[in-house]
Amino acid sequence: MLNGILESISKLFLDLGASIALPILITMFGLMLGEKLPRAFRAGVTIGIGFIGIGLIIGLLFGKVGPAAQGLADRFNVDLTIVDVGWPASAAIAFGSKVGAIIIPICLLMNIFLLAIGLTKTFDIDLWNYWHFAFIGGLVAAITESYAKGIVTALIAMMLTLALADWAAPRIQAHYDYPDISFPHGTSAAYAILAYPLNWLFDRIPGFNKLKADPESIQKRFGIFGETTMLGLFIGLALGVAGFGLDDPRADIIAILGLGITLAAVMLLLPRMVAILMEGLVPISEAARSFVSKRFPGRKFYIGLDSAVVIGQPAVIATSLILVPVTLLTAIALAPLGNKVFPLVDLATIPFIVCLMVPIFGGNIIRSVAGGAILIGGGLFIATAIAPTLTEVAVSSGFKNDTGGTISSLVDGANPMTGLFYWLSDIGGWTGIGILGAVTLAISVLVKMKVKHNISSNVMN
Repeated sequence: MLNGILESISKLFLDLGASIALPILITMFGLMLGEKLPRAFRAGVTIGIGFIGIGLIIGLLFGKVGPAAQGLADRFNVDLTIVDVGWPASAAIAFGSKVGAIIIPICLLMNIFLLAIGLTKTFDIDLWNYWHFAFIGGLVAAITESYAKGIVTALIAMMLTLALADWAAPRIQAHYDYPDISFPHGTSAAYAILAYPLNWLFDRIPGFNKLKADPESIQKRFGIFGETTMLGLFIGLALGVAGFGLDDPRADIIAILGLGITLAAVMLLLPRMVAILMEGLVPISEAARSFVSKRFPGRKFYIGLDSAVVIGQPAVIATSLILVPVTLLTAIALAPLGNKVFPLVDLATIPFIVCLMVPIFGGNIIRSVAGGAILIGGGLFIATAIAPTLTEVAVSSGFKNDTGGTISSLVDGANPMTGLFYWLSDIGGWTGIGILGAVTLAISVLVKMKVKHNISSNVMN
C-alpha cells in the first residue's frame, strides 16, 4: 500500500513538470524554513517563471539548432542506431522506474542526516533533480534484478554528488560570484570534478597551455564584434553553413541567417531568464541559511541549487554552441570504434554538461570546448553500453518509445557516474556496491577535511 501511495505521488510530481512542481515545493519549503507565506509564495512563482523562461529559450535553441545538426549528420551519411531521447524523457523514465517513487523522500532524509553528522555542507533543495539519483537506481535495479540494490546505489549516488558539489564549490562560487551556493546536479557535478585532471593536463601541453579565449578577452580584442550577442551570431552563422550548406541558396541563406539571429538572441535572453530564477531563489536561500544557522550554530552550509542558475553565463553558452557540431562530428568519428548513439535531443542541454567545467578551466572557452569534447566523446560509449537496460527500464515504466528502437541520452546516459555505478553493480553485485559506498565515504571524509569554511580565501586550483 505504501509503495502504491509513493508511486501515485511520484507520478503526480512528474506529471506536473518542473515549472509547476517546483513553485509548489519551493513555497512549502520556504514555509518549513520559517518564511512568511506571501514571500515564500512569491519566491516559488518567480522560480517557476524563471524555469519557464529558460525552457522556452532552450526550446527555441533546439528548434533552430536541431535542423542544422540533422543536416550536418545527413552530410556525413551517419548511421547511428541508438536515439538520444533527451533529459526530459530520461527524467520521466527515472521517476517512473521501480525506485522512482521513493527517491525524493529517502534522498532528502539522507541529505539531512549527512548534514547532521557533518559529512556534507550542501543542503540540496533542488528536489526535482533528484531524478538523477533515481536514474542510476533504476538502471541498477534492472540490471541486477534487485530493488534493494537500486535504492542503495541511488543513495550512494546522492552522497557522492553532494561530496563533489562541496569539493568544487569554492572554485565555482568564486568564478560566478555566488557565495554560499553549490550545485549538487547529478550531471554537472560529475563533469566538474573530471575537469580538474584535464585542466592539469592542459597546463602541461606546450603551446596549448598558452591559448586563451574568454568572453572578456574576445570583446576587448574585437570590440562590438566580440560581444556575447555577436559571438552567438557568428557561431550560429558558422553552424548554419555547416548544417544547411548552400544547395538551395535562397532557402539556405534564410535558414542560416535565422539561426544566427536566434543564437544571438539566446546569448542575450538566457542570462535574463536566469536572473529571474535567481530573484526567486534569494529569499529561500536567506531563509535556509537562517534555519540551519539556528539549528547548527557555528557551522556553514551551502544551498544546493539547480545548475540552470549558471548556464546563462557567456562562456558557458559559447562553449555549448561550439560543442554542438563538435559532438555530432565526434559521434560520427567514434562510430567505427563502437559508438552507436546519435546525439539529438540533448544537444540543447550541453550547457548543463559544461557549466561547472567552465569555472575549473578559468572561463577559457578553448579549454572548455576541448575538455567537453573529450568527456562527451568518452560518454558516448557509456550511453551505448547502458542503452539496452535503459530501453528495458523505459518499457517497464510505461514510457512511450516513439522511436521503436533502442534509446539512450547524453543526460544522464553518457554521465561518467552512471557508467561507474552501472559497471560496478553489474559485475560486482553487492561487493561492487560496497566498494562504491566505501570510496564515496572516503571522498566525503576527504572533502570534509580539505574544504575550508572561508570559501572566498581558499579557491582550489
